[in-house]
Amino acid sequence: MQRLAHIGRHAVPIPVVLAVALFGLGVLSVAYDDFARPWQPIAEDFPGRWWLAYLSGALLLAGGAGLLVKPLATRSAQLITLYLAVFWVLPQVVKACATPLSIGSVLGVFETLAAGAGAWILASGASATGVGAAHRLFGLSCIMFGLSHFAYADFTAGMIPAWFPARLGLAYATGTGHALAGLAMVVGVRARLAATLEALMMSSFVLLLHIPSLWAVPAPDWAPTMRVRLTALCWASVLAGAAWIVARSPRVAPPP
Repeated sequence: MQRLAHIGRHAVPIPVVLAVALFGLGVLSVAYDDFARPWQPIAEDFPGRWWLAYLSGALLLAGGAGLLVKPLATRSAQLITLYLAVFWVLPQVVKACATPLSIGSVLGVFETLAAGAGAWILASGASATGVGAAHRLFGLSCIMFGLSHFAYADFTAGMIPAWFPARLGLAYATGTGHALAGLAMVVGVRARLAATLEALMMSSFVLLLHIPSLWAVPAPDWAPTMRVRLTALCWASVLAGAAWIVARSPRVAPPP
């Protein structure tokens, strides 16, 4: 009861970034009659794929908009949490099962789980169990982000704009930052500070990498089409929005 009271004294963060980014993904799904490639690895021959893509887009539009309407916010967060589990996490799990030892495959699972952690916090309200589990889930995801930066350092460095110096060093530095922030959140040591620094770093990726990529000439190798660049921008914003929700959500005391 004491923990619940502690949580109740904190306002639930307003998920503007998460809401707008989810809405943007919904617009892209409807506009392209498709899922968010390659972040939603749904097979081309999957039964009813076209209709499911439209349903996915509609749920993103409804859930993203609903997060900004106070009377609908909690229900919308619950919808988004369920939606992410079915339309994003599950396909990534199926993909990862084929190559379970590949960091690249497992990374997709944890990326979607990180987004789900933000929605879960909004959906769980004053539940200490829900908030605490979401914090640790997001922390585990950050550790995986860090490992992927080391495993694919050259690719990560290639995504950094060319005007940055020592891009490979930055790839290793950001990977270290992900891993340390995630570890702090998992063990509960300076967890709020770690989550805040993680949110700032993820936001910097959106501002310094993904937004400028929209007018980059020539198109970057990692995102050769405008569709991929827009999808990457929205997804990176989803992760940044989830990180801010984790950082601003009530701090849950470790179990006695």
